[in-house]
Amino acid sequence: MIQIGPYSLDTADPAALAGLIGAGVLLLILVLLIAALRAATRSARLAEPLAQQMMQLGQRVQGLSDGQHQLAGGLTHVAEAQAASQSHMLQLMEKRLAEVAGQMTENLQGSARRTAQSLGELQQRLQTIDKAQDNITKLSGDVLSLQDILSNKQTRGAFGEIQLTDIVTRALPSDSYTLQATLSNGKRADCLIHLPNPPGPICIDSKFPLEAYEALRRAKTEGELTEAARFLRTSVRKHIKDISEKYILDGETADGALMFLPSESVYAELHANFPEVVRDGFAAKVWIVSPTTCMATLNTMRAILKDARMREQAGAIRRELGLLFADVDRLGARVENLDRHFHQAAKDVSEIRISADKAGRRARRLDNFDFEELAPETEPALPPPADHKAG
Repeated sequence: MIQIGPYSLDTADPAALAGLIGAGVLLLILVLLIAALRAATRSARLAEPLAQQMMQLGQRVQGLSDGQHQLAGGLTHVAEAQAASQSHMLQLMEKRLAEVAGQMTENLQGSARRTAQSLGELQQRLQTIDKAQDNITKLSGDVLSLQDILSNKQTRGAFGEIQLTDIVTRALPSDSYTLQATLSNGKRADCLIHLPNPPGPICIDSKFPLEAYEALRRAKTEGELTEAARFLRTSVRKHIKDISEKYILDGETADGALMFLPSESVYAELHANFPEVVRDGFAAKVWIVSPTTCMATLNTMRAILKDARMREQAGAIRRELGLLFADVDRLGARVENLDRHFHQAAKDVSEIRISADKAGRRARRLDNFDFEELAPETEPALPPPADHKAG
């Protein structure tokens, strides 16, 4: 028995039991509905943020879709810009490559021209070197020939004479010397300079002590050096003695003579290491000269010859000066006469100008019909024309 308020239900009654079960089921369903409703309410409250999130997510998805579309458009624009940039870059690269190719071609052509020019210059220099080599070879042969010439006394003497002749002909006038002049004693000098008295004609003879000098140069030991020095002293002193005896003649030549050494080295060796030999030459009035000092000595002789010839021509110069003074006086007289004529001509022109001015004034009066009585003008009497004489 179940007591529910004022009502009592018998559990043994099937109908009551069924009603009770039904009521319980209904109550259970009601409770379940309420619970479900509450759960649905809570779910709705819980789903609302989710819906909002879903809505926001949808909006974001839509934004992403729009961004994707924009990105696709931007990518398309970027692709187009990149394609255009690549095309422009290719054009620039092609242009630059063309310029570089042109510059390289020009540089290569310039390098080729410079190379060709350098090769041409090198070839010319090689030709010059070949010519120089030929000249050196020829000069070597000439040196050998010169050595052959100097090794013989006769040819060596001819060499000295030729060198002396060349120096004399370049330094002096042709009428002031005689080559290979024969003196009254029968001796023949290489050159005789016709100097006036004093000092008178002076002889020049060429000597070349080459063997003694070469022996001195080749000397290795003290003994060889002493022997070579003695040989050189002896040779030069012999030449000085020969010239003093042969080419210094009283009343015919000057009281001295010149010994010409055609080698500067031999001359320098004598003055540097053999001054006593040079002093011996001074004592014998034989002056040793080299090509250089011979030229200086001959130039001094040229001045002496010029001065002597001027003294010889002094009378003629005085006569010419007298004639010149007479010409100058005559010229002064004629200039004075011409000046007088010019002065008279200037005076005549001035008087003619006065007469012309008066004639012009009379013509202007007539042109203005000025027929009134004109006051007489006193015209100065003109002097009688001068009798001009030619100067």
